[in-house]
Amino acid sequence: MQGFRDFTRAAAALVVGVGIAGATVVQAADITVGVSWSNFQEERWKTDEAAMKAALEAAGAAYISTDAQSSTAKQLSDVESLIARGATALIILAQDASAITPAVNKAVQEGIPVVGYDRLIENPDAFYLTFDNVEVGRMQARAVLAAQPKGNYVFIKGSAQDPNADFLHGGQVEVLKEAIDSGDIKVVGEQYTDGWLPANAQRNMEQILTANDNKVDAVVASNDGTAGGVVAALTAQGLEGIPVSGQDGDHAALNRVAIGTQTVSVWKDARELGKAAANIAVALAKGTAPVDVEGAQKWTSPGGVEMDSIFLAPVPITRDNLNVVIDAGWIAKDAACKGAPADKVAACN
Repeated sequence: MQGFRDFTRAAAALVVGVGIAGATVVQAADITVGVSWSNFQEERWKTDEAAMKAALEAAGAAYISTDAQSSTAKQLSDVESLIARGATALIILAQDASAITPAVNKAVQEGIPVVGYDRLIENPDAFYLTFDNVEVGRMQARAVLAAQPKGNYVFIKGSAQDPNADFLHGGQVEVLKEAIDSGDIKVVGEQYTDGWLPANAQRNMEQILTANDNKVDAVVASNDGTAGGVVAALTAQGLEGIPVSGQDGDHAALNRVAIGTQTVSVWKDARELGKAAANIAVALAKGTAPVDVEGAQKWTSPGGVEMDSIFLAPVPITRDNLNVVIDAGWIAKDAACKGAPADKVAACN
């Protein structure tokens, strides 16, 4: 348990330290950071936004934003709108990593720095800030494998338009490959989830259950939204409680972890990611070279693009260490533990 606390403190310390070598992120009255959200309906992004706003306010910079509402076309026009409204730096959560390229190129041509937020934008002029998503996938698979080392497995992946979906799946398969190759695990279903939408994940899971006569023993779902759709489909068939993974630390998912209908939610502290993005955007707007951002590292994308990047550390949350997110103030104990058997969840005692 102490190890998880130390890990969490270390991850937080890394992000708090994200700043600029030789510069101070203050008095940025002439800086306006424009944020293009892909789909602000998700609980997750509201947490990120609050952290961004707080960091920008502390730096003296302004915040403006748009919501693409899961529309690739709207996001393109949204970015142009943010530029027209005077954005001096952009943070983009891409709906479609490839389709956003013209908007990023336009910003770069106008001298406006771009932070690719959480999702990869393969452009050498975009700074890439995210969590280590391959490791998130590994963490998800490890937790499910520990709970169900053999049987029929299903992969409910993220959006095919989001590179993170494949990063996650790559990490998942890396952990499970030996058991798959040996025959201990049989993959009976694998499906991308359009737009990461829970309703689409539920529909995909329902179809997989039907095709397999409900003979499914574990589900590796790639985020908490898709996990919610999976759990709904399983519950409808009386299969709630089989191992299911997720990520993001959504409050509903953490409660499912406590109740026992979800095995793990890999927590990516969105407060720290949002804070880091704001500080990086302000620094870049001041003229700091991407390579001089403290903590930046060179990273080569799957497409061979070398980028300046920062990868933050995730933490897998299970029943055994639910106290980590409660102690961090991420979720109230009452919300995490509602309906959970206190005798099986130490954090809920």
